[in-house]
This record gives sequence, structure tokens and C-alpha cells, in this order.
Amino acid sequence: MPSHSMEARVVRLCQMSALLALVSSVLWGTADFLGGLLTKRFKAVAVTGASQAFGLLTAIILVIATGGFLKPNLHWNGFFLPGVAAGFLGFFGLMSYYSGLATGRMGVVAPVSSLSAVIPLIYSFSIGEHPRSLQIAGMIVALLGAFCASGPEITQGLPIKPTLFGLGAALGFGGALVFMAKGSKVDSLMTMTSMRFATVSICALLALRFRSVGGFKKNDLLLLITIGSVDFLANYLLGIATTKGLISIAMVLGSLFPIVTVLLAFHFLSERLHKVQYLGVVLAVTGVALISL
Repeated sequence: MPSHSMEARVVRLCQMSALLALVSSVLWGTADFLGGLLTKRFKAVAVTGASQAFGLLTAIILVIATGGFLKPNLHWNGFFLPGVAAGFLGFFGLMSYYSGLATGRMGVVAPVSSLSAVIPLIYSFSIGEHPRSLQIAGMIVALLGAFCASGPEITQGLPIKPTLFGLGAALGFGGALVFMAKGSKVDSLMTMTSMRFATVSICALLALRFRSVGGFKKNDLLLLITIGSVDFLANYLLGIATTKGLISIAMVLGSLFPIVTVLLAFHFLSERLHKVQYLGVVLAVTGVALISL
């Protein structure tokens, strides 16, 4: 009887992990969509810095409200150093991503950067995770779905510069995900707070260097607050998800955010979807279904 009870508890935790990761994807995709709207009017680094500052404010409010403050240490088995590393890598990935988009080859940059989930997958397998065969199949299908939903366009080949920027984004995002999972073993909230602290510090130095905070108006603040808080919650929920179930599954499900961004652009901006993107959505849903089985 106790063994059945334990097994049921494990199943519930895995279901919770999957749900949190999927919610994280929805929030991440929404934040990226809103951020994309602002980057049409302001520089990407300005949007990143301002939204991340509000993300840090959200983190501080949550830490105070929950009484979840933990004293940081300078050991890699704590939360602070992994959080800071995740912040630096995430910022590098974001700047690589936006620099790649500036080349005008989104159909190359976005799909290549979507492969960032492969890095935490390799990490999870290296620490001894063993998903079932059906779950592995589901992860492969879901990742392929995220790749296709990003709208790959390789009919004219793979130009070097956009491809390199895409790889830089994938390495930055993937590395950040690994350190997020590592720090979350100790405390997810403090890991994500440290991550925001690092990112905001970089952006503050850039603002001082260029003597500009982006030129935002008062009516832009609500959107910036929304982007920052939603993005932070996405990170926070994904961090929790990695502690409730398999890191590999949580990271794959948490990496489906491009699909959300594409669907929001389709609905609100009437952006046309290519056939391969429809295929990507179907593959992603199929992958999620296989993982849940």
C-alpha cells in the first residue's frame, strides 16, 4: 500500500511539473510578443533593460511578501552564482537573438535559437535522468514542433552571419536554462531574483555608458511592467517545474514559447502563418500528448 501511495505522489508531482512548464511557455511567449511590439518603436536593449528592471521589482516584492529571502553565498551549489550566470548568459542570448533579427533573416535566426532546449536536455541526461522511451519521443517531436513553428526559411541556404547569431542565442538561452535549473535546486525564487539582478546591472551600465534610458513615455510604463513581471513569473514557474519532475521534460515543455508568440501575432497582428508553422503547432501538441502519456 505505501508503495502505491508513493507512486501516486510521484505522478502528481510530474503532472504539476508539466503544467507549470506549459504555463511558463504561455507567459514567456506572451512577454516576447509584447516585447516585440515595443522593439518596433524602441531599441531592443532599452526594452530589455527597462522590462528586466520591472522584473527585478516583481522579484523583490515576492521575496518580501513570502519572506523567502536567503542569504547568498559564493558557492556554485548555492543559488546566487548560478542565478548571476543565468542572467549573463540570458542577456548574451537575447542580444545575439535581436542582433540576428536585425539582419532581416528571422527565418534562420528564430529556428536555430529555438534549439536552445537541447543544452539543458544534455545536462539532464548527464546528471542521470532517464525518461521513458515514449517521453523521449515526445520531447523530440515537441522540439521539432517549436523549430517548425518558428518559421524556418532555408530555401536560400544558411547565411553565415544570421546562423552564427542564432547559434549564439541558442547557447546563451540554453546555458541560462541549465543554471536556472541548478540554482532552483536550492531556491527558485532567489535564483530568478539573482538572475534579474545580474541582467539589470548590465543594462544599468549600458544606460550610463550611452546616457540614455530608452526615451520611454508614461503610457509605455504599463506595457513594460507587464513584460517584466510576466517574464519573471515565466522563469520562476519553470524553475519550480524543474524541482517537481524531470528537468528534461520541464525544459522541453518550457521551450514551446515560440508557438505562443506566433499564435498571438497571427491573432492580433494578422500575420500570415506558413504551412510549416501550422505543422509545427501540430507537432508540438502531439509531443506534449506523448510526454503526458
